[in-house]
Amino acid sequence: MAETLLSVEHLSTVFSLRGRSLFAPNVDLKAVSDVSFSLEKGETLGIVGESGCGKSTLGRSILRLIEPTAGRVVWQGRSLTDLSDGEMRKARRDLSIIFQDPVASLDPRMNVGQIIAEPLKVAEPSLSRKERRQRVEKVMEEVGLAPEMINRYPHEFSGGQAQRIGIARAIVTEPKLIVCDEPVSALDVSIQAQIVNLLKALKQRMGLTLIFISHDLSVVRLVSDRILVLYLGRVVEIGPRREVFANPGHPYTKALLSAAPIPDPAIARARGRTVLKGDPPSPINPPSGCAFRTRCPIARDVCAEVPPSLAEVGAEHRAACLFWEEVRGDPAVTV
Repeated sequence: MAETLLSVEHLSTVFSLRGRSLFAPNVDLKAVSDVSFSLEKGETLGIVGESGCGKSTLGRSILRLIEPTAGRVVWQGRSLTDLSDGEMRKARRDLSIIFQDPVASLDPRMNVGQIIAEPLKVAEPSLSRKERRQRVEKVMEEVGLAPEMINRYPHEFSGGQAQRIGIARAIVTEPKLIVCDEPVSALDVSIQAQIVNLLKALKQRMGLTLIFISHDLSVVRLVSDRILVLYLGRVVEIGPRREVFANPGHPYTKALLSAAPIPDPAIARARGRTVLKGDPPSPINPPSGCAFRTRCPIARDVCAEVPPSLAEVGAEHRAACLFWEEVRGDPAVTV
């Protein structure tokens, strides 16, 4: 049986915002609501959804870069949410993150060697200065950077090179899990392919487990084993990549797939397209029942009354829709 590294159990993250007037009460913004999933060793889970759906907040809440409001994150049998600051600091050796903006994530006052070596000072303080430099030079070569660049500063690098520095910083402690928070969204298409290929090579060579956050379905399809779809902070569908892409069980997933561009004009003209009306509701005041009902093309009156739970729609494939059979009955959408 495959080893389960990570279990997320009913995780919620709520931000308290100040009211609009001086005496108005604070309001709660529900960024992540009751999210549960597990992750096996060596697996890549792709998390997709529109901007503002809670993807990045979920990833950072798992690592406790943002403290979750409720729920548990269990890492190799230990609850990360119950650890003290000191214990969490030690656990971070196995947990890492690659940030979305490669340039903004690097300290402009530090050179490349200092940036990549910084996690080692926390995770392995017993290393000598020479040993740290050797580790830094090794990971620089692994991500395609010449060791001679070790004394350069972030402003001397392109966006793609800056993201390679971020990847080197993420793998220098030899972690087991990396959260990739939209690592290619700020890069040119040609550079995106290089970074994706690099991540796939590192995963295979180091035996990494990845959470890959993106709104680009073509990239997610290329790197992921399973797909988790978020809408307004809630899981609306989760399942194997092939199953989700070939036969989605939620109308929101189907709309995302139909919006993805296809390079062949003939196929693009022939396929159906689901156009959503309006904007996503506010996470401060989400709709009753199904959060997607205000934009759903097949919504019924009952959708406003009953919050749908994740139902089995296929092998290891679940969707939160009362009418998932109707969604799967339509012709499949391919990307």
